[in-house]
Amino acid sequence: MTKDLVVILTALNLEYQAVRRKLAGAQVHRHERGTLFEVGTVQGTSCRVALGLTNKGNHSAAVIAERAIQEFSPVAVLFVGVAGALWDTARLGDVVMATHVYAYHGGTSEDDGLKSRPRVWETAHGISQLGLYLARMNDWAEDSPGQGRAPQVRFGAIAAGEIVQNSTISAEARWIRQHYNDALAIEMEAAGVAQAGHLSGAPVAIVRGISDRADGTKTSAKDRNWQPRAAANAAAFATRLAVELVGEQEQIAMSQADKARAADRREKHVANTAYNSTVGIMAGTVEQSSVHLDASPKATGPTDLVAELDGFGEHLNRHRAEGALDDDTHREALAELGVARRAAAEKNPESAKRATMALKRLRGLIGDSPELTARLAPLVVAAGSLS
Repeated sequence: MTKDLVVILTALNLEYQAVRRKLAGAQVHRHERGTLFEVGTVQGTSCRVALGLTNKGNHSAAVIAERAIQEFSPVAVLFVGVAGALWDTARLGDVVMATHVYAYHGGTSEDDGLKSRPRVWETAHGISQLGLYLARMNDWAEDSPGQGRAPQVRFGAIAAGEIVQNSTISAEARWIRQHYNDALAIEMEAAGVAQAGHLSGAPVAIVRGISDRADGTKTSAKDRNWQPRAAANAAAFATRLAVELVGEQEQIAMSQADKARAADRREKHVANTAYNSTVGIMAGTVEQSSVHLDASPKATGPTDLVAELDGFGEHLNRHRAEGALDDDTHREALAELGVARRAAAEKNPESAKRATMALKRLRGLIGDSPELTARLAPLVVAAGSLS
């Protein structure tokens, strides 16, 4: 898993542009089969986003979502865009985050009517918890003077089918509202993305801005007014959610590194107290027969950090030789290490930022190796202190 990257997918170009405006330094990334993504960082953060366009429909969304998951191994996949509201619970401009997704076109046709046989996917617990937290914080929305009341986040089911719904009286509209009366919104891609995430083991969240009421009042004029606003609100909430997801992964990695350092200190203590002979100590304290090494962090300058980064490169090579790293991960890890090494040799705040960013990307690449992650953690801190 790449622990500093989230995939965000949209169906419409208008939705894509709403997310794209939230990113900085976006660069085109081409999949071997021709699918184009843009990879950038959420402005003002270290959270990377791979942004892609699926086009309309669950089938297309499923294929592109699966492709993105395999290409980037993201922390999560967020599907972001606009949707129609089925009930008055969600108002125009509000954001709906799915608690679960219905593929409502599953069913069986019998003499007494169409019987519902839906597929259902629940949103991962961790993402749901972060979404609820952000909604409680209520500081994610952009300040848009003249836009009326601030948008709210609603949580509930989203129904996904293959046609645009814009009626309350058609046979299908009545059937949907009868069989899926807990669904807050209706759209055409969430089921495909949810299925792709389920098969790939990637957490998925569906975030939709309400642009119409799916009740026969949807018009081109209203779409021109509400679609951009709803898409912007969904993009604002989704990118904030992406930042929180990456931040959570960084906290987990740091916690693992702290545990690894604590275990290493315990091993050193045991090893040093095992000797009954006299031990010479350059720094530390002796209490009775126990030897305590001074494990407080030392300041690391540019030259020291360069040397330590070279040493870390040797650990990468060893893990590759032992089969713990595959060729692609090893190559990308060495590339990021090289960027960090060159930046560490300079002496200015901008180089410190470049070194830190490169090491964070490296940390995402090696996240499956607790040993490497633990060794890298103090180097990330040291890079951030360079000036």
